[in-house]
Amino acid sequence: MLTPPVTPMLAASVDRLPVGANAYEPKWDGWRVLVFRDADGVYLQSRTGKPLAGYFPEVTRLARTLPPGVVLDGELIIWDAARQRTSFALLQRRVATGSPVREAYRNPAHLVTFDLLEKDGAQLLDRPLPERRAALLATLADAPPQLTVCPQTTDPAEAREWLDAWTAQGVEGLVIKPLRGRYQPGKRGWRKLRRRHTTEAIIAGVIGTLHEPEVLLLARYDVDGRLRYAGRTSPLPPAARRELAPLLTQSGNRRDGRVNHPWPKPLPAGWTGSFDRAGPLEYRQVAPVIVAEVRVDSAYEHTRWRHAVRYERRRADLSVFDVPLIM
Repeated sequence: MLTPPVTPMLAASVDRLPVGANAYEPKWDGWRVLVFRDADGVYLQSRTGKPLAGYFPEVTRLARTLPPGVVLDGELIIWDAARQRTSFALLQRRVATGSPVREAYRNPAHLVTFDLLEKDGAQLLDRPLPERRAALLATLADAPPQLTVCPQTTDPAEAREWLDAWTAQGVEGLVIKPLRGRYQPGKRGWRKLRRRHTTEAIIAGVIGTLHEPEVLLLARYDVDGRLRYAGRTSPLPPAARRELAPLLTQSGNRRDGRVNHPWPKPLPAGWTGSFDRAGPLEYRQVAPVIVAEVRVDSAYEHTRWRHAVRYERRRADLSVFDVPLIM
Protein backbone atom coordinates (compact mmCIF):
# COMPACT_ATOMS: atom_id res chain seq x y z
CA MET A 1 0.00 0.00 0.00
CA LEU A 2 1.36 3.38 -1.03
CA THR A 3 1.89 5.98 1.69
CA PRO A 4 3.11 9.57 1.28
CA PRO A 5 5.49 10.91 0.32
CA VAL A 6 5.66 9.34 -3.14
CA THR A 7 7.66 11.04 -5.88
CA PRO A 8 5.44 11.33 -8.96
CA MET A 9 6.55 10.17 -12.39
CA LEU A 10 8.15 13.01 -14.35
CA ALA A 11 8.57 14.12 -17.95
CA ALA A 12 11.63 15.19 -19.94
CA SER A 13 11.23 18.14 -22.29
CA VAL A 14 11.32 17.68 -26.05
CA ASP A 15 11.08 20.16 -28.93
CA ARG A 16 9.12 18.00 -31.34
CA LEU A 17 6.04 15.83 -31.01
CA PRO A 18 7.08 12.17 -30.72
CA VAL A 19 5.01 9.72 -32.74
CA GLY A 20 4.49 6.01 -32.23
CA ALA A 21 2.66 3.96 -29.62
CA ASN A 22 1.94 6.92 -27.35
CA ALA A 23 -0.91 8.61 -25.55
CA TYR A 24 -1.11 12.41 -25.63
CA GLU A 25 -2.58 14.58 -22.88
CA PRO A 26 -2.80 18.34 -22.32
CA LYS A 27 -0.11 19.76 -20.03
CA TRP A 28 -1.98 21.91 -17.53
CA ASP A 29 -0.74 25.16 -16.02
CA GLY A 30 -1.29 24.04 -12.44
CA TRP A 31 0.16 22.29 -9.43
CA ARG A 32 1.01 18.61 -9.56
CA VAL A 33 -0.69 16.67 -6.78
CA LEU A 34 -0.99 13.10 -5.53
CA VAL A 35 -4.25 12.24 -3.74
CA PHE A 36 -4.24 9.52 -1.09
CA ARG A 37 -7.71 8.39 -0.02
CA ASP A 38 -7.71 5.94 2.87
CA ALA A 39 -10.14 4.95 5.58
CA ASP A 40 -9.02 7.87 7.77
CA GLY A 41 -9.49 10.62 5.22
CA VAL A 42 -7.66 12.39 2.40
CA TYR A 43 -4.05 13.49 2.03
CA LEU A 44 -2.93 15.82 -0.77
CA GLN A 45 0.78 15.77 -1.59
CA SER A 46 2.69 18.22 -3.79
CA ARG A 47 5.32 17.19 -6.32
CA THR A 48 8.01 17.93 -3.74
CA GLY A 49 6.30 15.90 -1.01
CA LYS A 50 4.66 18.72 0.94
CA PRO A 51 1.08 18.50 2.28
CA LEU A 52 -1.48 20.60 0.40
CA ALA A 53 -4.83 19.61 1.92
CA GLY A 54 -4.99 22.67 4.17
CA TYR A 55 -4.73 24.99 1.19
CA PHE A 56 -7.39 23.24 -0.89
CA PRO A 57 -10.29 22.31 1.41
CA GLU A 58 -12.73 22.06 -1.51
CA VAL A 59 -10.55 19.47 -3.26
CA THR A 60 -10.17 17.51 -0.04
CA ARG A 61 -13.94 17.47 0.30
CA LEU A 62 -14.32 16.23 -3.29
CA ALA A 63 -11.77 13.48 -2.75
CA ARG A 64 -13.75 12.14 0.20
CA THR A 65 -16.36 10.96 -2.33
CA LEU A 66 -13.79 8.43 -3.57
CA PRO A 67 -13.69 4.90 -2.16
CA PRO A 68 -10.89 4.19 0.34
CA GLY A 69 -7.76 2.60 -1.02
CA VAL A 70 -7.34 4.98 -3.98
CA VAL A 71 -4.20 6.94 -4.95
CA LEU A 72 -4.54 9.43 -7.83
CA ASP A 73 -2.03 11.50 -9.78
CA GLY A 74 -3.23 14.76 -11.26
CA GLU A 75 -3.07 18.52 -11.48
CA LEU A 76 -4.75 21.24 -9.43
CA ILE A 77 -6.01 24.07 -11.62
CA ILE A 78 -8.05 27.22 -11.04
CA TRP A 79 -10.09 28.83 -13.81
CA ASP A 80 -9.87 32.61 -14.06
CA ALA A 81 -13.27 33.64 -15.44
CA ALA A 82 -12.15 37.20 -16.14
CA ARG A 83 -9.25 36.09 -18.33
CA GLN A 84 -10.98 32.95 -19.61
CA ARG A 85 -8.00 30.74 -18.84
CA THR A 86 -6.36 28.84 -16.01
CA SER A 87 -4.42 30.94 -13.51
CA PHE A 88 -1.18 29.89 -11.83
CA ALA A 89 -1.26 33.11 -9.79
CA LEU A 90 -4.54 32.12 -8.15
CA LEU A 91 -2.97 28.83 -7.09
CA GLN A 92 -0.05 30.69 -5.53
CA ARG A 93 -2.46 33.00 -3.71
CA ARG A 94 -3.72 30.06 -1.69
CA VAL A 95 -0.41 29.93 0.14
CA ALA A 96 0.37 33.65 0.11
CA THR A 97 -2.88 35.01 1.55
CA GLY A 98 -3.26 32.67 4.51
CA SER A 99 -7.04 32.49 3.84
CA PRO A 100 -7.52 29.27 1.86
CA VAL A 101 -11.18 28.87 2.82
CA ARG A 102 -12.05 32.34 1.52
CA GLU A 103 -10.02 31.75 -1.63
CA ALA A 104 -11.70 28.37 -2.13
CA TYR A 105 -15.06 30.11 -2.11
CA ARG A 106 -13.97 32.90 -4.45
CA ASN A 107 -11.85 30.84 -6.85
CA PRO A 108 -12.50 27.12 -6.41
CA ALA A 109 -9.90 24.67 -7.64
CA HIS A 110 -10.51 21.67 -9.85
CA LEU A 111 -8.62 18.40 -9.81
CA VAL A 112 -7.77 17.03 -13.26
CA THR A 113 -6.63 13.43 -12.81
CA PHE A 114 -4.51 11.53 -15.30
CA ASP A 115 -3.32 8.39 -13.52
CA LEU A 116 -4.38 5.83 -10.93
CA LEU A 117 -1.59 4.37 -8.83
CA GLU A 118 -3.66 2.31 -6.44
CA LYS A 119 -7.22 0.97 -6.27
CA ASP A 120 -8.82 -0.99 -3.42
CA GLY A 121 -5.41 -0.88 -1.74
CA ALA A 122 -3.74 -2.74 -4.63
CA GLN A 123 -0.87 -1.04 -6.48
CA LEU A 124 -1.21 -0.51 -10.23
CA LEU A 125 2.29 0.83 -10.88
CA ASP A 126 3.35 -2.12 -13.05
CA ARG A 127 0.20 -2.11 -15.17
CA PRO A 128 0.48 -0.59 -18.67
CA LEU A 129 -1.02 2.85 -19.20
CA PRO A 130 -4.28 1.70 -20.91
CA GLU A 131 -5.12 -0.56 -17.95
CA ARG A 132 -4.47 2.22 -15.46
CA ARG A 133 -6.52 4.59 -17.61
CA ALA A 134 -9.50 2.20 -17.75
CA ALA A 135 -9.37 1.76 -13.98
CA LEU A 136 -9.21 5.54 -13.53
CA LEU A 137 -12.27 6.11 -15.71
CA ALA A 138 -14.22 3.45 -13.81
CA THR A 139 -13.21 4.90 -10.44
CA LEU A 140 -14.30 8.44 -11.36
CA ALA A 141 -17.39 7.49 -13.37
CA ASP A 142 -19.73 9.05 -10.78
CA ALA A 143 -17.39 11.72 -9.44
CA PRO A 144 -18.40 15.42 -9.29
CA PRO A 145 -17.48 17.53 -12.34
CA GLN A 146 -14.79 19.36 -10.33
CA LEU A 147 -13.02 16.00 -10.06
CA THR A 148 -12.47 14.99 -13.66
CA VAL A 149 -10.28 12.84 -15.89
CA CYS A 150 -7.79 14.49 -18.23
CA PRO A 151 -8.56 14.18 -21.97
CA GLN A 152 -6.33 11.72 -23.79
CA THR A 153 -5.80 10.70 -27.39
CA THR A 154 -3.54 8.32 -29.31
CA ASP A 155 -3.88 10.38 -32.51
CA PRO A 156 -0.92 12.78 -33.05
CA ALA A 157 -3.05 14.93 -35.37
CA GLU A 158 -5.65 15.47 -32.67
CA ALA A 159 -2.89 16.20 -30.16
CA ARG A 160 -1.53 18.90 -32.49
CA GLU A 161 -5.00 20.42 -32.68
CA TRP A 162 -5.05 20.62 -28.89
CA LEU A 163 -1.65 22.28 -28.97
CA ASP A 164 -2.97 24.92 -31.38
CA ALA A 165 -6.43 25.44 -29.89
CA TRP A 166 -6.03 25.12 -26.13
CA THR A 167 -2.89 27.06 -25.26
CA ALA A 168 -4.85 30.33 -25.15
CA GLN A 169 -6.89 28.84 -22.30
CA GLY A 170 -3.79 28.09 -20.24
CA VAL A 171 -2.74 24.65 -21.46
CA GLU A 172 1.06 24.77 -21.62
CA GLY A 173 1.54 21.99 -24.14
CA LEU A 174 1.34 18.21 -24.28
CA VAL A 175 2.50 15.29 -22.16
CA ILE A 176 3.42 12.20 -24.17
CA LYS A 177 3.23 8.79 -22.49
CA PRO A 178 4.23 5.38 -23.91
CA LEU A 179 1.20 3.10 -24.06
CA ARG A 180 3.18 0.14 -22.76
CA GLY A 181 4.86 2.18 -20.05
CA ARG A 182 4.53 1.42 -16.36
CA TYR A 183 4.34 4.14 -13.72
CA GLN A 184 7.85 4.77 -12.40
CA PRO A 185 7.92 7.17 -9.44
CA GLY A 186 10.65 9.78 -9.79
CA LYS A 187 11.66 8.67 -13.30
CA ARG A 188 11.44 10.89 -16.38
CA GLY A 189 9.74 8.24 -18.47
CA TRP A 190 7.28 10.65 -20.09
CA ARG A 191 7.93 13.51 -22.50
CA LYS A 192 6.54 17.04 -22.50
CA LEU A 193 6.24 19.44 -25.40
CA ARG A 194 5.61 23.13 -24.81
CA ARG A 195 4.32 25.54 -27.42
CA ARG A 196 6.67 28.50 -27.40
CA HIS A 197 9.15 30.57 -29.34
CA THR A 198 11.73 30.32 -26.60
CA THR A 199 13.38 27.26 -25.17
CA GLU A 200 16.00 26.29 -22.58
CA ALA A 201 19.63 25.26 -22.77
CA ILE A 202 22.52 24.69 -20.37
CA ILE A 203 25.42 27.12 -20.16
CA ALA A 204 28.53 24.98 -20.61
CA GLY A 205 31.12 27.52 -21.74
CA VAL A 206 31.76 31.17 -22.49
CA ILE A 207 33.77 33.23 -24.92
CA GLY A 208 35.49 35.91 -22.90
CA THR A 209 36.09 35.37 -19.20
CA LEU A 210 34.01 34.19 -16.29
CA HIS A 211 34.03 37.76 -14.96
CA GLU A 212 33.15 39.25 -18.35
CA PRO A 213 31.28 36.65 -20.44
CA GLU A 214 30.80 37.88 -24.02
CA VAL A 215 29.06 34.90 -25.62
CA LEU A 216 27.48 31.78 -24.09
CA LEU A 217 28.12 28.29 -25.43
CA LEU A 218 24.98 26.24 -24.93
CA ALA A 219 24.42 22.56 -24.40
CA ARG A 220 21.77 19.89 -24.01
CA TYR A 221 21.84 16.29 -22.96
CA ASP A 222 21.05 13.58 -25.47
CA VAL A 223 19.07 10.43 -24.70
CA ASP A 224 22.31 8.65 -23.74
CA GLY A 225 23.17 11.24 -21.11
CA ARG A 226 25.94 12.97 -23.08
CA LEU A 227 26.22 16.75 -22.86
CA ARG A 228 26.15 17.93 -26.48
CA TYR A 229 26.98 21.29 -27.99
CA ALA A 230 23.74 22.99 -29.08
CA GLY A 231 24.73 26.48 -30.20
CA ARG A 232 25.99 29.88 -29.16
CA THR A 233 24.37 33.17 -28.30
CA SER A 234 24.82 36.49 -29.93
CA PRO A 235 27.00 38.91 -27.89
CA LEU A 236 25.50 39.44 -24.46
CA PRO A 237 24.21 42.90 -23.53
CA PRO A 238 25.88 44.53 -20.52
CA ALA A 239 22.98 43.75 -18.17
CA ALA A 240 23.15 40.04 -18.97
CA ARG A 241 26.92 40.00 -18.42
CA ARG A 242 26.48 41.57 -15.01
CA GLU A 243 23.73 39.09 -14.14
CA LEU A 244 25.66 35.99 -15.14
CA ALA A 245 29.21 36.84 -14.05
CA PRO A 246 28.69 36.09 -10.31
CA LEU A 247 26.96 32.79 -11.16
CA LEU A 248 29.46 31.21 -13.53
CA THR A 249 31.99 28.85 -11.97
CA GLN A 250 34.90 27.01 -13.52
CA SER A 251 34.59 23.25 -13.74
CA GLY A 252 36.52 21.44 -11.02
CA ASN A 253 39.40 19.04 -11.55
CA ARG A 254 39.31 15.26 -11.57
CA ARG A 255 41.66 13.07 -9.56
CA ASP A 256 44.09 12.93 -12.47
CA GLY A 257 44.26 16.73 -12.49
CA ARG A 258 42.34 17.20 -15.73
CA VAL A 259 39.32 19.51 -15.88
CA ASN A 260 36.04 17.76 -15.12
CA HIS A 261 34.19 18.85 -18.25
CA PRO A 262 32.78 16.65 -21.03
CA TRP A 263 33.94 18.89 -23.91
CA PRO A 264 37.40 19.19 -25.46
CA LYS A 265 39.22 22.49 -25.36
CA PRO A 266 39.26 24.12 -27.86
CA LEU A 267 36.01 23.05 -29.52
CA PRO A 268 36.55 21.31 -32.87
CA ALA A 269 35.17 23.14 -35.89
CA GLY A 270 33.00 20.11 -36.63
CA TRP A 271 31.17 20.55 -33.32
CA THR A 272 30.17 24.12 -34.00
CA GLY A 273 29.59 23.73 -37.73
CA SER A 274 32.05 26.57 -38.29
CA PHE A 275 34.22 25.01 -40.95
CA ASP A 276 34.84 28.43 -42.50
CA ARG A 277 36.83 29.55 -39.45
CA ALA A 278 40.61 29.32 -39.38
CA GLY A 279 40.64 26.88 -36.50
CA PRO A 280 38.83 25.39 -33.50
CA LEU A 281 36.92 27.64 -31.12
CA GLU A 282 38.73 28.81 -28.01
CA TYR A 283 36.50 29.19 -24.97
CA ARG A 284 36.39 28.85 -21.20
CA GLN A 285 34.75 25.79 -19.69
CA VAL A 286 32.18 26.41 -16.95
CA ALA A 287 30.32 24.02 -14.67
CA PRO A 288 27.18 23.03 -16.67
CA VAL A 289 24.65 23.77 -13.94
CA ILE A 290 22.94 27.02 -15.05
CA VAL A 291 19.85 26.94 -17.27
CA ALA A 292 19.22 29.80 -19.68
CA GLU A 293 16.10 30.67 -21.60
CA VAL A 294 16.95 31.56 -25.18
CA ARG A 295 15.03 32.75 -28.23
CA VAL A 296 15.64 30.61 -31.30
CA ASP A 297 14.58 30.36 -34.92
CA SER A 298 13.73 27.24 -36.92
CA ALA A 299 17.20 26.76 -38.38
CA TYR A 300 18.00 23.71 -36.29
CA GLU A 301 19.87 20.72 -37.62
CA HIS A 302 22.54 18.25 -36.59
CA THR A 303 21.54 18.74 -32.92
CA ARG A 304 22.38 22.46 -32.95
CA TRP A 305 21.00 25.87 -33.88
CA ARG A 306 22.73 27.12 -37.02
CA HIS A 307 22.18 30.79 -36.19
CA ALA A 308 23.21 32.59 -33.05
CA VAL A 309 20.42 32.60 -30.48
CA ARG A 310 19.44 35.43 -28.16
CA TYR A 311 19.84 35.11 -24.43
CA GLU A 312 16.59 35.99 -22.65
CA ARG A 313 17.10 35.25 -18.98
CA ARG A 314 18.38 32.80 -16.41
CA ARG A 315 15.90 30.10 -15.37
CA ALA A 316 16.71 29.59 -11.69
CA ASP A 317 13.47 27.60 -11.30
CA LEU A 318 14.67 24.84 -13.64
CA SER A 319 17.30 22.16 -13.26
CA VAL A 320 19.47 20.93 -16.12
CA PHE A 321 17.19 17.87 -16.28
CA ASP A 322 14.23 20.09 -17.23
CA VAL A 323 16.01 21.21 -20.39
CA PRO A 324 14.73 19.56 -23.61
CA LEU A 325 16.71 16.54 -24.69
CA ILE A 326 18.50 16.18 -28.01
CA MET A 327 16.54 13.41 -29.69
